[in-house]
Amino acid sequence: MTVIARYVSRILLGLSLLAALGGAHAQLAIEITGAGAHRLPIAIADFAGEPGYSRALTSVIRADLERSGLFRLVEPGPTPISENDNVDFGAWKNKGADAFVGGSLVADAGGKFEARFRLYDVSKQASLGGVAFVTTPNMLRAAGHRIADYIYEKLIGEKGYFSTRIAYVVKQAGRYELQIADADGQNAQPALVSKEPIISPAWSPDGGRLAYVSFENKKPVVYVHTLATGRRTVVANFKGSNSAPAWAPDGRRLAVTLSKDGGSQIYLVNADGSGAQRLMSSSSIDTEPQFSPDGESIYFTSDRGGAPQIYRVSVGGGTAQRVTFDGSYNVSPRLSPDGRSMAFISRNGGRFQLAIMDLASKQVQILTDSHKDESPSFASNGRMILFATEMGGRGVLSAVSSDGRVKQRLSVSAGDVREPAWGPYLK
Repeated sequence: MTVIARYVSRILLGLSLLAALGGAHAQLAIEITGAGAHRLPIAIADFAGEPGYSRALTSVIRADLERSGLFRLVEPGPTPISENDNVDFGAWKNKGADAFVGGSLVADAGGKFEARFRLYDVSKQASLGGVAFVTTPNMLRAAGHRIADYIYEKLIGEKGYFSTRIAYVVKQAGRYELQIADADGQNAQPALVSKEPIISPAWSPDGGRLAYVSFENKKPVVYVHTLATGRRTVVANFKGSNSAPAWAPDGRRLAVTLSKDGGSQIYLVNADGSGAQRLMSSSSIDTEPQFSPDGESIYFTSDRGGAPQIYRVSVGGGTAQRVTFDGSYNVSPRLSPDGRSMAFISRNGGRFQLAIMDLASKQVQILTDSHKDESPSFASNGRMILFATEMGGRGVLSAVSSDGRVKQRLSVSAGDVREPAWGPYLK
């Protein structure tokens, strides 16, 4: 299958797949299918305060940490424990906990809450710090994600990703919806509803905008959508196909694939749609551009060597260098946030599987055992990769850690979901 045939097949999938519940009720259910070999045992006591709200808050924190595959929850017992209560380190050690969290949710007269907590190292019998977040009843989940991020960073040594968002496409009764949800699949809201397919969503570096391809005008057109206001800007609506938008790290430009001058070629265009400039002159099919995190290079898929492979070229143009050599079909490059690794889709024995390459050593690891993987997207800390695949004849989202050990499945009841994109840290 050629690069262009692969892309066309995605368009055709957009026309016929994606049957799922729409709207805010189409929450993604997450199932943990594999966890890390060595998980840190942690006890998170129910927060003190109003029982209903406090338990809702702690349930979010626990679910986030458990879902990461890096923590094992230790049963804390039914008694709430605040951040100011004395900690019986011996008792927690006997329960097998290496870390402990106590906290409280305190209401004020204005209807707001202050979520306070403290994290402890049980072995060292020492506090690792704590924070207080002001929140409201309808923002308790967001507060829980922020607390989980804090705990994750203190214990793992890298930023957490629980407060980030994901985008994906679902369809109901011929209606396509571009959904935005929390990283745990909750709080899903439609950013765009259309009777025509929507594909290739891409988050801006600041998390405030989405670029995507919409077929609402009966042809593929690239838009930039400001999420806070709903304002949309046409970025590419040239003759022929306009596809595969990817943001530059500074958020000022995008790389897109256009066929306006014949064939599929990569262009750079300003985020307001002005200044389209062709990156290279090539007689081959070049598509799926992705910027490196430093903004100096663009990785892309091309059949210039006779079969789809991944190449790299300077953002200023010039001669492209081939990146992938193993196998006869490697597409959809996605760079890790630190620029050290590249996720991509590789064909192996007729199966399209998610792979990752260490760019320094060129070593490649296949991360999945599925058959129809596509659209990989890194979490903001590079720890997890979100992608679309098929199970039981319908589309689901899956996530796998960059070492292949932690695995999750995200699905919508009785439907398909596709085109995932994991958003950046919110600024």
